[in-house]
Amino acid sequence: MGNDTAVRRLDLGYIVRPASETGGPLPRVEPVLAYLVRHDQGLLLFDTGIGHADPETEAHYRPRRRALQDALSAAGVTLADISLVVNCHLHFDHCGGNPLLAGKPILVQEGELATARRGDYTFDELIDFPGACYEEFTGEAEVRPGIWILPTPGHTDGHQSLVIRRGDGTVILAGQAYDRASEFAADHLARHAAPHAPDVPLPTPRWWDRLAALDPRRVLFAHDCAVWEPAAGR
Repeated sequence: MGNDTAVRRLDLGYIVRPASETGGPLPRVEPVLAYLVRHDQGLLLFDTGIGHADPETEAHYRPRRRALQDALSAAGVTLADISLVVNCHLHFDHCGGNPLLAGKPILVQEGELATARRGDYTFDELIDFPGACYEEFTGEAEVRPGIWILPTPGHTDGHQSLVIRRGDGTVILAGQAYDRASEFAADHLARHAAPHAPDVPLPTPRWWDRLAALDPRRVLFAHDCAVWEPAAGR
């Protein structure tokens, strides 16, 4: 089961990340992407878009939103068709549509939800809204046949990615484990280079060995339209 699972990208708008967060001299416009996963046990939604924020956050990121309902309609489905929600983490640009999915199970790492509920992290109305229904995990878990959540801490301590086994290879929905596909590609190459340069520190996240063992064929991201694929022969 799950070998023919289909993945469709949903465009839910964009944010403007200020130069103070880009590591360079200029701001960067970043898409906000979610993913619709068609599995034989139902439709799964990975991230839900940009939530409404306070004036300070609005001014900081200047978000432009596309309604989740419109994005789903373009894919031929409705909110009612979604059976399961997975958030990579609970910042406002990843869980903004969750209140529209009241009553649907939302899969999240236990630590991520606890952090969100302590405040000064996201917006309360996006977390504990009427009908919020969380399934909390600590670590990796198979949530549907052929579909796993995989902890990928870094951007937040409770960040998680989604692993999808398909007949043509493993797809990773990386969320914001990496901001850009090029950063993922650099770490992937560093992992291959490390045995040949033992005297040079080439750090990669501590979860890289587990991800590499899954032999990803495609990796997709929350804030980059580029798709990583391995070079021929790797």
